[in-house]
This record gives sequence, C-alpha cells and structure tokens, in this order.
Amino acid sequence: MLYICSLVHCKIFHPMLIKTYTSTVMGVEAKTITVEVHAGGPAAPGQNNYHLVGLPDNAIKEGFQRISSALSNVKHRMPRLHLVVNLAPADLRKEGAAYDLPIALGILAATGQISAHQIEKYIIIGELSLDGSLRPVKGVLPIAIQARKEKFEGVIVPFQNAREAAIVNDIKVLGIESLVDAIGFFNGSKDIEPFPSNTREIFQEQEGKYSIDFSDVKGQHNIKRALELTAAGGHNAILIGPPGAGKTMLAKRLPTILPPLSLYEALETTKIHSVAGYLSTESSLVSVRPFRSPHHTISDVALVGGGSNPSPGEISLAHNGVLFLDELPEFKRTALEVLRQPMENRKVTISRAKLSVDFPANFMLIASMNPCPCGFFNHPEKECVCPEGVRKRYLNKISGPLLDRIDLHVEVTPVSYQELSRIDNESETSEQIRQRVILARQIQQERFKDIQNIHCNAQMPSKMVREVCKLDNAGTMILKTAMEKLQLSARAFDRILKVARTAADMDESPRIETQHIAQAIHYRQLDRDGWLG
Repeated sequence: MLYICSLVHCKIFHPMLIKTYTSTVMGVEAKTITVEVHAGGPAAPGQNNYHLVGLPDNAIKEGFQRISSALSNVKHRMPRLHLVVNLAPADLRKEGAAYDLPIALGILAATGQISAHQIEKYIIIGELSLDGSLRPVKGVLPIAIQARKEKFEGVIVPFQNAREAAIVNDIKVLGIESLVDAIGFFNGSKDIEPFPSNTREIFQEQEGKYSIDFSDVKGQHNIKRALELTAAGGHNAILIGPPGAGKTMLAKRLPTILPPLSLYEALETTKIHSVAGYLSTESSLVSVRPFRSPHHTISDVALVGGGSNPSPGEISLAHNGVLFLDELPEFKRTALEVLRQPMENRKVTISRAKLSVDFPANFMLIASMNPCPCGFFNHPEKECVCPEGVRKRYLNKISGPLLDRIDLHVEVTPVSYQELSRIDNESETSEQIRQRVILARQIQQERFKDIQNIHCNAQMPSKMVREVCKLDNAGTMILKTAMEKLQLSARAFDRILKVARTAADMDESPRIETQHIAQAIHYRQLDRDGWLG
C-alpha cells in the first residue's frame, strides 16, 4: 500500500471529508456522536497540523499520540496533512478514551488507507493501546441499545465488551481485538463473525443463583418474619441490636427471598452497572438482585451519584435490589439526608449547568445499627455502660424525617447457645420463603395492574393508601391510640397502613384485620417513648 505521504508528493491526493459514528453515555442513556475527519492540504513545516474540536477533554486530545503510535505499529502512518477532527454536536462535552478507534478509522478512511463505503453503517467505540490492541470501555450496553434504535447495521466494540453488547437483539455486534482487525474488516480482507446473541439463555442459566441462604440462620424467627414482610411489600427496614446478633448476616440474605428479576429488570439493572464499569467480561447480564453495602465513610456524591460527567452512585447501583447501610449512625448526616428524596421519588436527578440526567433508584433500604455506642443496651446478658443522654444523642444522629421513611424498626436480640447448638434446628430455606413472598407480590400486582409505576405496597402514594388500606372500627381505634401515644407523624401513619396491608396480603386476607395493624405498629420500635430508657 502506498502511504499517504507518497500520494501527496505525487499530487494525486484530493481533500476528503469522512464521517464515522461513535456514542457517548449521558446518565444511563447513550447519544450518538458524529466524528467528522477532514484531510486537507500538505502539512506546514514546524506547525501543529492536527486539530481536534467539539469540546473534547484531555483524554481525547491525548488520543492523537496513542493513534499515531498504534498506526505506526500496525504498518500505517499518520498523514503529513492538515487534519481537522470535529466531534458533533460541538456544544456537548465529550470525555474518555473510547473515541480513539473511530477517530483512527476516520483518519485512515479520509486519507484513502482503508475503504470508506461501509464505515458509516456502524457505531464504533474503543480505546487504543500503543501497539494497536483495544482496551474495553464503559457503557457498551446503552450504546448498543441506542444504535439499534437509530437503525445502524451494527456496533464495533473491543472484544472484551462484545458479550455485553450482544445482550441487545437484532443488531450485529462485531468484537475486535486490535486496529488491524478493523482495518481488515473495512478493506474486505478479514471476516468478523457477529457475536451470538442469546440473552434469554444467559438469563435463564444465571437466574436466582445465590451462594448464601436463609437456612444458614439459626433461630431469629421473629426477625425472619419481619424481613419476609419487608420483601413481600418492598418496604424499608432498620435492624437494631448489639454486636454479633446477626444483623448483617440477615440483611445479606434478603435478596435471596425477593422475587426473581424479570428480564426487563435485569436489562435495566445491567445498563446501570455497564455505565458504572462494574460488569466483568465473563458476566454480561445482572441476573440476581443487586446488594450494595457501602462503607460508612462514603461521600455524598459516591452515594447518590454525580461528578463533572455524572455517573451513577450506590443508590442507583442498588436499583431493583437492596441498599444496605451498616452502622447507620456512623454515616455522615449530609450523606443520609440526600437519601430522603430518592427514597420517595425512586430516582435521582443530577443537574449541571448544561445538562440534567436522571438515574433510576428504586431500591429497598435496609439499615442496621447498635442501640447505643457501647452496643449492649437491651442485651439479655451484658450491661450497657452508656448514660441515657449518650444513648439519645447516638440515636439522634439519624434524623426524624429519615426514620419516618423506614417502614419497619426491628429489634434484633442475640441467639442463645441452646438455639445455636440444636441439631434438629432446621431453618426454612430462601426458596420456601421466596414462594410466599412471590404469592404476596402477585396479589399486589393484580391490585395495581392498571396503575403505572406502582408494583408493590411500599410504592403507594398517600392518596391511594386511604383507598386501599381501609380499616374496620377496631383497627381504627388501635391505630388512633398508637398515633396519640407514640406521637407519630402523618408519614409514619401511612407507613403503618402500608405494612398492615402487606401483612394482610401475606395471609391472603382481602381486609386488614386487627392483628395486621397491631403487627405493623409493633415494628415501629424507635417511635416508642422510653425505648432508650
């Protein structure tokens, strides 16, 4: 092949404009970017003849050095021409190194080194190494979804990302390992077989596989009932108890009794993890409900999401699953307060000067805490050494509005040695509990089948609570007494009714009975006067 420098010296080169297409991720959606490459006249000696425009960040600007080395190592050259590369739309900020491959192929096509007749049919993404090989990038799944929506013939991605992109049906996914593969494909000298798409098979193989089970937990029957109630209605819960009582062990097993993800939920969850870069090359689909457990030193942005180029936080990574906050009072108060709105709206909006993105955040919040700094208040054997004022200050680290949004307050007590050592102490498995949870969820799905975006009792707005959770006279009197004695807020009133409705669903009762309302009130431990002594 003649290099372009030879073509220029022979005066047979004509300026060319070539367009390639790539994509960027905004929130959890992708937006197509047009890479326009114009190769002009011969380069002027001693001047910078490569110009990159369209609001690129430093990672993209440095791409010219990676592209130059990669071309050299695959027996091609950067042209000695005046090059202008525009990333359109020009008013949108672009970030990351995934633009390397589309820019490199655009330069080769604009200078006649590869054929350009198919290049506009594909979305192209990939970061180049100096030797011409490709590195994986983030957000491939939403990019493939957008490419199919815009009727592109296919997507060309690093081979490590091909399995993830192939989740999307009805579009060719070409996984390549190096720049050489891309050059050979467009020149017609190399065939690349589309990566097979078998989404449903992958989903069915991996569906509902957990390495832990509720049968591992000995005793704690009252707590298991509370978590079953939590799972059945999609409620939030907090576990209060001394160290070693099993709070974390119980919380980690909550996803195992939730209804399995639907394929739609799996794709939605996978898209968020793809954008965050948490998908491994071996796992292309999130097929079990997420369980996120951030450390209490987490920042507000890491918890909720954000950054100059907004990315999802822990609450979005827990979408369709469980967010577990261990040692809740140890979290920064500002971090906890930013949870309040997403817990109500089931999404988080990140606003910047020129853009605003929404991240889904439909998660179940499970928190745990010690009852006091020493951890042994209400312990059956050990004595608490904390003064009453210290205990109250410890609990006051959690704001009232946040506690109001937590439906169940459950006190966890340690399991006795006799209970742990019993040989015949066989606990229910997660599968057995899950079947009861699924039955209760089916009742709720039938109830809300004509209402958009409401799938379980915990998601009911206040107006609907009054319609769905009607009480008889006895239930009304019990709730009235509890409201007056415990001085509950209007939000706590709604939470009690929602939990009572879930308890009735678990008993397959069309009406909320007195035992259901009493059970819901029982699980408001932190609202009780004198609970801390």
